[in-house]
Amino acid sequence: MTSLNPSSGFISGIAARGNKVSILAFEVANTIAKGANLWRSMSDESIKFLKEDILQSDGVRKLISADTNELLCIVAADKREELDVFSREVIRFGDLCKNPTWHNLGRYFQKLSSDLTPQEQLKAEVETTMRHLIHLAQNTSELYHELHALDRFEQDYRRKLQEEESLPAGKRESLMILHSELKRQRKLVKSLKKKSLWSRNLEEVVEKFVDVVASLHKEILETFSNTATMNHGPAQNQRLGVAGLALHYANIINQIDNIASRPLVLPPNTRDSLYHGLPAGVKAALRSRLQEFDAKEEFTVAQIKAEMQKTLKWIVPLAENTIRAHQGFGWVGEWANIGTEVNKNPTPEQNITRIQTLYHADKQKTDHYVLELVVWLHQLVIQVKNRGYGFKPLQPVRCRSQKEISLPHETKQDSSQPCNTRAYDILQISEEERELLDCLISNRMILGRSKSLELVTRKDKRSRRNRGLSRSSGNSPAKEFSLALDLQLERRRVLDVMDGIDTLGSFPIAPFYT
Repeated sequence: MTSLNPSSGFISGIAARGNKVSILAFEVANTIAKGANLWRSMSDESIKFLKEDILQSDGVRKLISADTNELLCIVAADKREELDVFSREVIRFGDLCKNPTWHNLGRYFQKLSSDLTPQEQLKAEVETTMRHLIHLAQNTSELYHELHALDRFEQDYRRKLQEEESLPAGKRESLMILHSELKRQRKLVKSLKKKSLWSRNLEEVVEKFVDVVASLHKEILETFSNTATMNHGPAQNQRLGVAGLALHYANIINQIDNIASRPLVLPPNTRDSLYHGLPAGVKAALRSRLQEFDAKEEFTVAQIKAEMQKTLKWIVPLAENTIRAHQGFGWVGEWANIGTEVNKNPTPEQNITRIQTLYHADKQKTDHYVLELVVWLHQLVIQVKNRGYGFKPLQPVRCRSQKEISLPHETKQDSSQPCNTRAYDILQISEEERELLDCLISNRMILGRSKSLELVTRKDKRSRRNRGLSRSSGNSPAKEFSLALDLQLERRRVLDVMDGIDTLGSFPIAPFYT
């Protein structure tokens, strides 16, 4: 701890004993988590990962900037802003201390900001301090959950006491068991209070916080010393985060990804919900863009999904990171629900920073990619509909005689003879699909059935022999109907595999935009 004279607001030596952290423990733990995230992001490993991976990623360079120097300026500004948020919370806790020495810490932090040669901090000592604070925050998280459990135990005990107060003392076994569990829970909570921030002096914690703030300030200054502060000016208004649109765009991108991955399994209102949520600029350009696209060649489902994946593979991670960031440490309860992770040392890949979200994404660039995805999505839904997925009911297809219908290639066949024509010759399928089905048959696959059913099939054959079925029963209408039905099902399954679609249900699908 930097020692200053009383007139500067600080005294040398250890802070005087003052008030306990007590119920503020959860807020203090929340602040520790914020400081820990910033501290980890400034490690040598994290900075190396930032420069070599994050700033070179497709999403960052396509939506934010392709200029590495500009990206470094943005990151530096983010780190200073994170440090400012952390410092303000430290200032607030300092003002709550009984000892006035810790009041008005803001003036001390301002001197750090204006001092280009901050006093040296021993990095190893600050690292030890930070790990000790993280350990206290971990125990505080456990205390948070055990206090909730204690509250439930006490409510259950009071309710049970009212229910069994009329019973003799000897028949209150369940009440005695509950009372024993309640005592154990109270003992656990008492133990956790001693090991957590609850029992620490607030002045002691604030002193450690001041050390961390000074160290982080120095780290940011040294890491981004060659980075000038950029003035984004009017262009800053086009950034999604500044406009408050980052989370909205993230949800739209996730919706598009979900529809593209499972176009058959959609709630009825998904299409309308996505369209009404589109940005105004995308809606305005959608109609003309669709008309231009319809004039082009027709694409298969597999081709459309491949084109969409070129964009989705880098834009979806940005959207997911944006949603995760908005679910972060906004409130102590939210922090405590994930507080069990605070004591772990995540890798740089797991430590999400703002540059990895849509916060700094250029609105015009993002609108362009969202528009292209929506246009491709429209074509995907059209193709799925035209291919008959989820629309055409399975019609029984049976091998009929020449009297009923002329078979392909003008084949004449007597109705009394077994039907040798492949059942799928009658189906309207392409040559590619026909060859694939021929290949399946040549490999002795049982169409329409999984290999796990072969044992059952063999048992059925043995049971038919035991029943003494006649030869004519092998060509019965029931068997031909079953075969044709299996062929129809197998055809649909094969096409789904070819197009990369999992046929899990049949929902009416309308084009995205008509």
